[in-house]
Amino acid sequence: MEITFLGTGTSGGVPLIACQCKVCKSTNPHDKRLRSSILIKTPKLTLTVDCGPDFRQQMLREDVRDLDAILMTHEHKDHTGGIDDIRAFNFINKKAVDIYCDAHVEKGIREQYSYIFTETDYPYLPRINFIRIDREPFTIGDLNIIPFEVMHAELPVKGYRIGDFTYITDAKTVSEKERSKIRGTKVLVVNALRFEEHYSHFTVNEAIEFAKDINAEQTYFTHMSHHFGLHAEAEKLLPPNVKPAYDGLKINV
Repeated sequence: MEITFLGTGTSGGVPLIACQCKVCKSTNPHDKRLRSSILIKTPKLTLTVDCGPDFRQQMLREDVRDLDAILMTHEHKDHTGGIDDIRAFNFINKKAVDIYCDAHVEKGIREQYSYIFTETDYPYLPRINFIRIDREPFTIGDLNIIPFEVMHAELPVKGYRIGDFTYITDAKTVSEKERSKIRGTKVLVVNALRFEEHYSHFTVNEAIEFAKDINAEQTYFTHMSHHFGLHAEAEKLLPPNVKPAYDGLKINV
């Protein structure tokens, strides 16, 4: 299974015209962080986790020609803002794109993109096939997926474990019951917004402690804001088995 980091940033991590911080002015490509998402490829399947506003740019950059499914973590716009652009895959693959999500996320997507679901004969609307999931394991193609719940302040967010790989974004707290589902994972991807305290996201230190608790062999940080700092500087402050991911990084699990 090949994992590509499509984006490792947040809405606040995208370079801003008026921002003069050292991250936004950096020429290191590792500091150019699009909204967080990953691409998962197996011999039989291509899917993404989330579909943010940078989805089109990310698909073009990685030359993705086929998309079987999208796994949604939650309904915030930085994770759903690219759904309109799935119409390109509808056209190329001549089929709807399966979106796996719970009832709450489906409701949010239907509200955000109400024009998709109106009764009309307009032929160029995105074609979506919602597949409902909850907390029970499920299968997509050749992947067995274990969903679990983390809390983004008061909002439940889905994380996913696939074999020895676990992906988490927008977590601040994770219950002991949910941690038990991912303990022993070999490769962990987890959000680490910044070093300073934040009310709805793991800080760097909280993410490190979380990785230690579940005994991950290798941890990659994602969902890093520009307050996380420069990639090269932050990397020096982290334990040997913890690294900040970067857009375009590929790993095999």
